[in-house]
Amino acid sequence: MNALINKLIRPEIRAINAYHVPAATGFIKLDAMENPYSLPETLAAEWHETLHRAELNRYPDPTAQQLQKMLREAMAIPNEMELLLGNGSDELIQMLALAVAMPGRTILSVEPSFVMYRMIGLFAGMNYIGVPLNAENFSIDLPAVLNAIERTQPALIYLAYPNNPTGNRFDVDDMVQIIQAAPGLVIVDEAYSPFTDASFLDLLGKWPNLLVMRTVSKMGLAGLRLGYLIGAPEWLREIDKVRLPYNINVLTQLSATFALKHKAVFDAQTQAIRRERGHLFAALSQFTALQVYSSEANFILVRTPPNQANDIFAELKARKILIKNLHGTHALLHDCLRLTVGLPKENAALLTALHDLIG
Repeated sequence: MNALINKLIRPEIRAINAYHVPAATGFIKLDAMENPYSLPETLAAEWHETLHRAELNRYPDPTAQQLQKMLREAMAIPNEMELLLGNGSDELIQMLALAVAMPGRTILSVEPSFVMYRMIGLFAGMNYIGVPLNAENFSIDLPAVLNAIERTQPALIYLAYPNNPTGNRFDVDDMVQIIQAAPGLVIVDEAYSPFTDASFLDLLGKWPNLLVMRTVSKMGLAGLRLGYLIGAPEWLREIDKVRLPYNINVLTQLSATFALKHKAVFDAQTQAIRRERGHLFAALSQFTALQVYSSEANFILVRTPPNQANDIFAELKARKILIKNLHGTHALLHDCLRLTVGLPKENAALLTALHDLIG
């Protein structure tokens, strides 16, 4: 069997590991940038009633028109821009790659950043170039990025804004220079838009190669797996051709439409997360052993003393607190841990455990 696998499966696929999601049952879950708040009981009951109307024997609306209408209203999408929905942002990244993939074509991003830019590019048979961020503050190394653009002529450039896993927001002027220099599409990934006041949404149309990508996951709907791409109709009509039919299922369409009608509830939750982020940042900054990076997302990156990240991660896990260990994932993330902002009591438990572990 191994001989047949080696014959049929591409070498670059055999060389990687599947994306790993750790088991989290029974843990304080601070590893995946989820909104820790659940639906209020009265709203949950109303949502359940909505689901009773789901026609599971029928295929969903192929373009989710009612959901698109609600997204436009709730997220203030410019009227002249088109929307394309995906089963999470991951599917949109895959659609973009499939739409432009040709032998020798390249995807470019900065690093460290969202790992799926690289992985999905590899799946599509494209080259991937990751330009390291500046080590001291994770800002864009603009000369290096512009040099890589000139050298590799990328078909797609991804810029996460704010960036994952560092939490910072890149300089707008740097991003504009990248957009202007790019020979292909530039996708500004605003997955963490609920936790910052900055956006490129109102700049769509200023440059013909700019698209904005978002998700409803971080606002509190991660289980629905719904992402959306915003841009000029001419681009999205072409990218839509590689979308699988009925990619947004009936339950997601009903649930997301319902949730967006009650967006004020989720906005209140994200404001609470913002406030708690400030409290957590201040508390973490009191640990002299930790280097704490400011964040405009719903997580905080910290750097531990040398060679302690693995031990701290393991000790927290033993106490049923699950965070993200980034040590070993990228040279710039040596000794780094990523902490999702949880409920106040969850953050308090994390801080107590850290006090016990590192003083």
